[in-house]
Amino acid sequence: CPLGMSRAPRIDIHNHILPESWPDYHEKFEYKGWISLEPCTACENGGPKKAKMMKDGKLFRVIDENCWSPEARIKEMDEKGVDVQVLSTVPVMFSYWAKPEDALYVSEYLNDHIAGIVKQYPTRFIGLGTVPLQAPDLAIQELRRCMHIGLKGIQIGTHIEAQNFVGGSVDISKGTNLDDPSLMPFYAEAERLGAAIFVHPWDMPCDGRFQPHWMPWLVGMPSETASAIVCMTMGGIFHKFPKLRVCFAHGGGAFPFTHGRVEHGYDCRPDLFKEKGAYDPRESYGKFWTDSLVHDTKSLEFLVSFMGESRVVLGTDYPFPLGEDVPGEVVESSSLTQAQKEKILLHNALEFLDITEQSFRAGTMNDAAPTAPALLLQKLPEAVAAVAAVSTAAALLPEAVAAVANAALLLPGADCAGLPDSVDSAESTALRVPLSVAIGASEVPSL
Repeated sequence: CPLGMSRAPRIDIHNHILPESWPDYHEKFEYKGWISLEPCTACENGGPKKAKMMKDGKLFRVIDENCWSPEARIKEMDEKGVDVQVLSTVPVMFSYWAKPEDALYVSEYLNDHIAGIVKQYPTRFIGLGTVPLQAPDLAIQELRRCMHIGLKGIQIGTHIEAQNFVGGSVDISKGTNLDDPSLMPFYAEAERLGAAIFVHPWDMPCDGRFQPHWMPWLVGMPSETASAIVCMTMGGIFHKFPKLRVCFAHGGGAFPFTHGRVEHGYDCRPDLFKEKGAYDPRESYGKFWTDSLVHDTKSLEFLVSFMGESRVVLGTDYPFPLGEDVPGEVVESSSLTQAQKEKILLHNALEFLDITEQSFRAGTMNDAAPTAPALLLQKLPEAVAAVAAVSTAAALLPEAVAAVANAALLLPGADCAGLPDSVDSAESTALRVPLSVAIGASEVPSL
C-alpha cells in the first residue's frame, strides 16, 4: 500500500532505472563505447517485455520492463511493501570515459528522465542524478541543475576513468580517485546545495583472470567500494566538508570487514600516511552512511555495530539479480531491535536525503523548498498591506499635527491669540476627532 502506515514504512535507497529508449550516441558523437538499447525478439512476439543493453555490438545485459517502467515498479513495490524508491541510473551510463561535453549531454538526458518520473509519481519516487565527474566544472553545473529540477542529489562512481582520445580510440588505463584535489570544488558545492551523494562501484576489472565466477561483480565491486571509502576517509573529505552527506553502496563493500587492516596499516606505516598528510580513517567513522545490501543477517548485524545504528539505510539494488528480492527481509530477519530496524528501513534514509518524516508521511517530500524569491512573493501581499498602512498614516500625519496644535491652544491657560474670536463646542469637537483617529487615543480630554 502506498505510504502504508499499518506497518513500518520503508525507503529503498539503492535501485536503478533507465529510460525506455535514448538516442544513438555512437551515431551522434561518432565514437564507440556507448550503451544502446534494443528490444528483445520475445517482446515483439508477445512475450515478456525485455530489452538488450548493447555495447559496441556486444551484449552487456538483458533488462526487464521494471528497469524502465515506473508502473511496473509501483506494482512490485506494492506487492513487496516498499513505500518509496530512490531512483538512480545504471552505473554503466556514467560515461566518465567520454568527452566531457558528450557525457554532460547524456547526463542531462538521464536526469530529465528521472525528474519526469518523480514529478509524475511524487509520493512513490525520489531522484538522484548523474554528472560528468571527469570535468568538475561541468559536474558542478549539472549538479546545480539536478537540484533545480527536483532531484535530491546525485549518484557517482567509485573512481573516474582517464580520457585520452587519439584518432577515435579511448585510453582508460588510468583513473582518478575520489580524493583528487580537482574534486574539492565539486564537494564544496554539493555541501552548499545540501545534495546527497550515493557512491556506487563500477568499472571493475573484467578481463583475464577476473572473467570466471562472475568475479567483477562478486569480488570487484566490494573492492571498488572499499577503495572509495579509503580514499575519502584518508583524503579528509569528511573533515573538509563536514556537512557533506555520502552513502556507499553494498554495505560499504569490503571496507567494514577489513577496517582493522586499514587502521593497522595507517598506524604501522606513518611514512605512507601521516607523513604524507593522510587523515586517520577512524576520525571519519560515523560521518557517512552505507546501504544494508549484504545478503546475510550476521553480516548486517556486524555492519550496524561498526557503522552505528543511524548510519545504515535500506538498499536493494532493484531490479537486478544481485539485489535483495524481498526488500528489507534481511533487516527483518536479523536480531536487531525493532527500533534499529525502523531506523534502517526509514529514518536513516530520511536523514541522508534531508527529508522530514512529516513531509514523507504527508507525501510532500518532493515539494520544492521555497527559494528566497519565492518567499518574497509569498510575503508580497503582507508587504503591500504594510506599505498601504504606512501611506495612510503618513497622509493623516499633517492633519494629526494640526489637530494637536489646535487642541493645545484650547486647553485652559493656553495662548489663544492665533485662534478665531469664537470657537464653539461643535468646532472644538471637530478638532478633537481627527486627533483621536490619528493617534488611536481612547479618550481625548474634554475642553
